[in-house]
Amino acid sequence: MIEGLEFARDGEIARLTFARPEKKNAITHGMWSAIPDVVAEVERDPDLKVLLITGAGQDFSAGADISEFRDLRSSAEGAATYDKAVDGAVRALTGMRKPSVAMIRGNCIGGGCQVSVACDFRFAEADARFGITPAKLGIVYDFPSTRQLVALVGPAHARYFLLSGELIDSARAREIGLVNDVFTAEALEERTLAFVRTLCSRSQASIRGMNRIIEKILSGQTETDDEVDQIRLAAVHGEDYAEGVAAFLERRRPNFTFR
Repeated sequence: MIEGLEFARDGEIARLTFARPEKKNAITHGMWSAIPDVVAEVERDPDLKVLLITGAGQDFSAGADISEFRDLRSSAEGAATYDKAVDGAVRALTGMRKPSVAMIRGNCIGGGCQVSVACDFRFAEADARFGITPAKLGIVYDFPSTRQLVALVGPAHARYFLLSGELIDSARAREIGLVNDVFTAEALEERTLAFVRTLCSRSQASIRGMNRIIEKILSGQTETDDEVDQIRLAAVHGEDYAEGVAAFLERRRPNFTFR
């Protein structure tokens, strides 16, 4: 694993940790570049059902490591190469069939917030802070991440974030839909993991199929297509559907086996 990232398995849960607490978990070019490989490993491992992303120490991530910018983004070609790594990480997370969950403490700013928005779910501690700050650096935010942000919080809040570069607290983040829920620092991990285990207990055929359909909707698709029809048809003929209906009729918990 690349320096600055830690990857661990806990049963059905994969945990990716930004591990540069002395730098507020600032994300280096190498870390951006490694994220697609982590996502691919989670996707192909049948024993893993959810990817949990968090930060070591007191912060999720304060953003991209700007100390690299003078060397890596000092030319148009360098900026394009750097942006390709960021875009690859965001697209990998957004395109996951298995669900991804961001567990957020402290600073979740810039590239850190970009990663969290690319996840399916975001849970934060009460003292967390959020912001996306390209206007402080003379950068124009990329199209896919802008689209994701607009879809999540709406154009007015997206403009506030991107044009002002101002930070907001967890209460405001929940109010505008940036995070799913907010917990005390003491309860954050327990409550987040409880939700992650709920995801693990559900039909993975349903979860992955619906995640793909949601991705297509967010990309601008407005009508069903052959892929969507096939996803739904496969689910109806799948083992999870038979088990889910049987469990409901027999008033018991389902034992889903799709992997």
